[in-house]
Amino acid sequence: MIFVIFVCFVGKTIEVIGKGKRRMKNEKKLDMSYFEKYLTVWVALCMVAGVLIGRYLPGIPAFLGKFEYAHVSIPVAVLIWLMIYPMMMKVDFESIKHVGRNPKGLYVTWIANWLIKPFTMYAIAALFFQVLFKRWISADLARDYLAGAVLLGAAPCTAMVFVWSHLTKGNPAYTVVQVATNDLIILVAFIPIVKFLLGLTHVTVPWSTLILSVVLFVVIPLLGGVLTRHAVITRKGIDYFQTRFLPKFGHVTIAGLLLTLVIIFSFQGKVIVENPLHILLIAVPLILQTFLIFFVAYLPCRWLKLPHDIAAPAGMIGASNFFELSVAVAIALFGATSPVALATIVGVLVEVPVMLILVRIANRTTHWFPSNSRAQA
Repeated sequence: MIFVIFVCFVGKTIEVIGKGKRRMKNEKKLDMSYFEKYLTVWVALCMVAGVLIGRYLPGIPAFLGKFEYAHVSIPVAVLIWLMIYPMMMKVDFESIKHVGRNPKGLYVTWIANWLIKPFTMYAIAALFFQVLFKRWISADLARDYLAGAVLLGAAPCTAMVFVWSHLTKGNPAYTVVQVATNDLIILVAFIPIVKFLLGLTHVTVPWSTLILSVVLFVVIPLLGGVLTRHAVITRKGIDYFQTRFLPKFGHVTIAGLLLTLVIIFSFQGKVIVENPLHILLIAVPLILQTFLIFFVAYLPCRWLKLPHDIAAPAGMIGASNFFELSVAVAIALFGATSPVALATIVGVLVEVPVMLILVRIANRTTHWFPSNSRAQA
């Protein structure tokens, strides 16, 4: 029941935000399809469907769970690849060469993700788990939930950010560079940050998980997208590519997202049903942190007068998390049934509904920023 109430709350929140400036001129520029316009409804239905499958048809997630390597679900990886591939086809390497001309968006991303996000996550989670919720959460559980929150906060998004960038009409080339540089920083910053915040001395990163995730969610779709773009433009020309070829993939990203949600929630159906109160308690600081970090990056982009197609992805990268890595590290260090792993799983559960709210906010505030200019990136 708590889960259903949460889904309804998210849906209503997005509806209220959407009504606020419905008649703004910028709305005409969004050109959202009927499918995307009611995306919140489809997301809620897929979340519920996933939970029901996990609860009443456990054989399905058990079967899909067999296809895993280095803590990465292969079915989920394939669907995420489908989500990312259409956007990667929009990447023009000539644009990537020009990112250095406007590096402010990269600076904002790096500062928000690595100098602010891990520490605000620790502070917010500690406040709720150890102070405000101590009536319902024991000291030991509070410590474990805090550890899970820190693992989420120390790993900015690698894959799903391409979906959020697509939904906010972000600059594909700039988004690739933002994600790629964050992947490089993770290699050197993740372990020290987690050790410092949690006082752990035995933190180890499953490098196979990290490397595989980067290859699956960045390298392969980027390579596939670039090769496809080059082949189609060479044979048919740029006009055909932009006006006829790309529109064929208009719903692939959304379909991949919805199918991914069904699988992820089916994996965690039992956990959700058996721990409704604690899932709700864990979700509160994670949701507040998501909104906070989004605006920590988004508003400075406004003050720096960056175009919206750079500002929106900058906010989305920090707001969302590299949940594959966080969950894998939690399982490797503390076990699959540990409270730490549960906290990281809750991060997965709340991310999509909350990020959809932020997508709507970003799309309703395009007037805050100068006109998008792909040439600037």
